[in-house]
Parts: sequence; C-alpha cells; structure tokens
Amino acid sequence: MKPRPPPLPPRPDLWRRPREPFGWLPGRLLHQNWLRSLGPEAAAVLLLLALAADARGASFYGRDRMAAALGLMRRVLDQALERLLHLGLLAFRPWNPTSQDGVWQLLPLPPGPPDDARPTPEARARPLSRSPAESASEPLMFADILRRLAAGPVRKGQPRDASSAPESRGF
Repeated sequence: MKPRPPPLPPRPDLWRRPREPFGWLPGRLLHQNWLRSLGPEAAAVLLLLALAADARGASFYGRDRMAAALGLMRRVLDQALERLLHLGLLAFRPWNPTSQDGVWQLLPLPPGPPDDARPTPEARARPLSRSPAESASEPLMFADILRRLAAGPVRKGQPRDASSAPESRGF
C-alpha cells in the first residue's frame, strides 16, 4: 500500500516560512503529553518565555509584565511558573535575594514523558471546543485555547462542566 501524500494546507499561497532561527519548543511537548501535564496557564507562560528568549534561552520579563501579556492574574502566573520550575523546564535567578523578578531560562526538555502526563478519564471527557453560540458570543483568549487543548477531546453529548466557563478561570 502506498503512503498518502501529506494534505495540502487550506491556503498554500500563505505558507509560513520562518525568517529567523527558532526552536525553543520541541515537538515532544505535544507528542509526549507535556502540554497536558503543564496545563494551559503554564503552557502559555512557556510559549511567552520561548518567544522572548535570547540565544541562551534567557528572558528578562518580570512577573507583572508576563501576567499582563497573557491576561492572567498574578497568582495564576506564579502557579504556572512554579509548575514549570517543578517540572525542570525552567530555571530562575533573581536580580537580588529579595527580588521576585530576574532571569528566566528555558531548560532542555527532560527525557521521556512527564510522570503525570497520562490523562485521566475526567480530563478526556472535558470539551475541547465551544458551541457555535458560545463562539459567537465572546472571543477566546490564547490561554483559553491552550486550556481547551490540554483538556482533551469532547465526547459527543457530554455537557460542559462549570469549571471550564471563562468567568471561573481567573481572567
């Protein structure tokens, strides 16, 4: 049996061609369930730091600036940073012993999948997409999209739980 050719993108005239070197985010983040393990807020913070990183993987964004850029409450941002530090994806050196800001460095992805990356049945049952009525009524923030991707696929006929409503997520 011959392998299928890859599908053609919907807009081949707008094919994205990177003009700068990039690569702080390895494909294993997706393929080994790191994104699910991180959760949407930590994934959004990781993306922000990857976009802001210099050639050494270092970023100098302060916590308030990160929170504002991502539309997160400071408490939620701090939890996401702790998650990244705990998983060994990020290192931090404060400007001085009492500072909460300093240098953030993206670290190489540890080998293998994270220990807690296996999705629970509850996580697999959470909806990934919004209903047409919901989509028309309000825009999605980037963190919402990441949160929904981390939640897993929707089962047909499964009601959306209250904890996934935008107003309950701390935005």
